[in-house]
Amino acid sequence: MTPFLPLRHARRPAAGAALAMVLAACSVGPDYKGPPHVAPVAEHAAAFHRADPALTTTQAPLSHWWEGLDDPVLTDLVTTALRNSPDMKQAAARLHTARATQRERFAGFFPGGGMAAFWDRTRLPTGDITSVLGGSGQPDAMALPPAIKSDSYGAGFDASWEIDPFGGNRRGYEGARAQSEAQMAQLADTRVRLAADVGRNYVSLRGVQHRLALMQRTIEIERNMLDLTRQRRMQGTASQEDVERFLGQLSQVQAAIAPMQAQQASYMDALATLTGREAGQLDAQLSAPVPIPLPPAVVPVGNPADLLRRRPDIRVAERDIAANNAQIGQAIGQYFPKISLFGTVGFTAANGQRFFSGDSFSYMGGPTLEWSILNFARTNSRVGEARGGRDAALAHYQGVVLSALQDAEGALSRFGHQREYVLKLQDARGASDRSWILARQRQRAGTLSVIDALDVERQRVQIEQEQAQAQASMTNDYIAVQKALGLGWESPAPSAAAVRTAGR
Repeated sequence: MTPFLPLRHARRPAAGAALAMVLAACSVGPDYKGPPHVAPVAEHAAAFHRADPALTTTQAPLSHWWEGLDDPVLTDLVTTALRNSPDMKQAAARLHTARATQRERFAGFFPGGGMAAFWDRTRLPTGDITSVLGGSGQPDAMALPPAIKSDSYGAGFDASWEIDPFGGNRRGYEGARAQSEAQMAQLADTRVRLAADVGRNYVSLRGVQHRLALMQRTIEIERNMLDLTRQRRMQGTASQEDVERFLGQLSQVQAAIAPMQAQQASYMDALATLTGREAGQLDAQLSAPVPIPLPPAVVPVGNPADLLRRRPDIRVAERDIAANNAQIGQAIGQYFPKISLFGTVGFTAANGQRFFSGDSFSYMGGPTLEWSILNFARTNSRVGEARGGRDAALAHYQGVVLSALQDAEGALSRFGHQREYVLKLQDARGASDRSWILARQRQRAGTLSVIDALDVERQRVQIEQEQAQAQASMTNDYIAVQKALGLGWESPAPSAAAVRTAGR
């Protein structure tokens, strides 16, 4: 998608640019000066406070972050979702509507007109109808006077143009343009959220599938331990209490299968919906387990200033300020008179042969003045409403910026701590692997029972399950970082001047 551009750099038709220059001499209401400085410290910060220097870098991040996970299935799902998702189609339709409104406002700067043509045939009676009534009160057909018949032909062209000397209509166009750009940013925000939702559901699915496979191995171990305990019970070397304990462990593991299978189906259905398909249509494609995708060793995150320029929801809030600011000028324009020019030219004749003669030519034109001088109280109310809307938009923008910074810092903190947890589990996994190897050696040497060796393996598989769950959580935290950074809708980040000059 094309990055957002400052309005002063946006492409416009040559005629539109010339018209804007001519009409920009006078526009009522306050001029838009750009968004306020909400977080001046963050705008000049070199790095995020919660970013771990060992795990992150201030280099520009990859917009298509899912490609960094190196999973072709995930890349295909995200690409399909961005193309087919109903949410994307709805956001695109809203953008199309907003752009149409902007074009309609722009067309109002030019004269409007139309053409009309007619042909009428008229029949009118002559004389007094009472003079031809008989004694019965009914007309005598033989005595009716002849009727007058006439034809008339006409064609003409009319035009009108509202001059808008005080700029109320120009403020209306300015607001429509800001709303159109807000919808473009909303479309980008939809892309960011959609890509993150696809990634989160996909990673969670792979995590559940990996854990289900490990659960099957755990069930096999628990069954072997139960069978051996029953044999020992028959030989008198184990008690019934030992049998019941292993039976309870097996039942507990088997009971955990059903909720995980339900989660697996839920994630598959969610991915189908996000990609614009019916639930169940991706089951065959996603049923085969694959490794859990893991984030890169070092994650580029940029800096807070890049975040404030990149996040589409901040752009939406900023464009809302511009739109509400323009509504103030549009409301103030109601204080002033409206001046319009109108004119019409055409031909009117009673005979088709004389239609284009000089006698049939007619014209009319002149200025009109419209001024609602008795509606100032209502105009005052509208101006107050517009100013209130602008102030609310300013407060909303401040909240969005602060929430975006909090979101990014929190996501970076969670990702860093989760990665530490994964590393600790990796150490525990290594220790459990070594313990399992030693247990098997002791079992072969006859110094460790089979049940004890199986118990060591069961603990090893349990740690592997915890590791798989932690890895999926870590990758989801990585996705949360990408979403918080506003990634997933653009290629390069906008220029440094884009935010401060937007809307001027």
